[in-house]
Amino acid sequence: MSGAKKVAAQPPSSIPLPVLVVLRGVGQVFFQENALTGALFIVGLALSSPLMAAGAVVGSAIGTAVAWGLKYDKAETQGGIYGFNSTLVGIASFFFFPPGILLIGFLIAGCVVAAFVTRFMRSSLPFPTYTTPFIVTTWGVFFLGQALGLVPDPGAAPLVPNPQSGFYVEAAAHGIGQVMFQGSHWTGLFFLLGIALSERRHAILVLTGSAVGMLVALYHFTLGADAIDPERLITRSAFDVIKLGLYGYNATLAPVALYLWKKSLIAPVLGMLLSVPLTELFPWLGLPALTAPFVLAVWIVLILEQLEKRWVAGPVT
Repeated sequence: MSGAKKVAAQPPSSIPLPVLVVLRGVGQVFFQENALTGALFIVGLALSSPLMAAGAVVGSAIGTAVAWGLKYDKAETQGGIYGFNSTLVGIASFFFFPPGILLIGFLIAGCVVAAFVTRFMRSSLPFPTYTTPFIVTTWGVFFLGQALGLVPDPGAAPLVPNPQSGFYVEAAAHGIGQVMFQGSHWTGLFFLLGIALSERRHAILVLTGSAVGMLVALYHFTLGADAIDPERLITRSAFDVIKLGLYGYNATLAPVALYLWKKSLIAPVLGMLLSVPLTELFPWLGLPALTAPFVLAVWIVLILEQLEKRWVAGPVT
């Protein structure tokens, strides 16, 4: 998901390269070019929804196959760069609609399109696009599915029940899992573990972002208020929306993206804070938020940095 053009070389492994690349594609959802991280993400998904775990694997495999078949940059392909947007499309397809022949067709087509869009954006735009290919592709799948009469999936409880815990623990754990549409403590835990095994500082930023998103949302909403679920576009209690982690998950991604861009704490904190109010913007437009608030928050911070360089920075007189 990183905007970097170069991908670090990987050490030799006895695991077949295609398997490693597919797992890296899943790991890149949280910016981790690490097959073990991707494997832990899949386990976390399976504990909540085996169907969405399968969607993640299939999505990453399709995106990777497109990149290999069309001979995209070898290092980027092997680093999972062309897998992560398709991973998210594969999960989102099963999140919004129940399985069926038509949906499978949408999933396959959407994953292929996401790989094409990833390649187009990376080769033609001078700034990082992160999950934008996933966002625009999934919006297309969402509205096309509705137009063709697919009944929205109401959602189901996680396969492995959540343990009893307090509100703050639930909201923080869910905020991590909701990056891949999961309201599960276990999913959030496995995601955090996978990130920590790859890069501990990123894990700290992810956990902090989820907590900050929750706290900012609690400050914003009055007790007993309603809010629009930014994914399913239905009205819920604001308390329930916050507890589901729906104001935290974009705040988990923004700080990692900005930390990778610049080793600083100011930019990541600003990205966390911006992502929360932006989460409310997209439901007002009739669009599922997905990870658009994260992308927009990071772009705003990058623009502010450029403005600072041009208009503020300079020799002291």
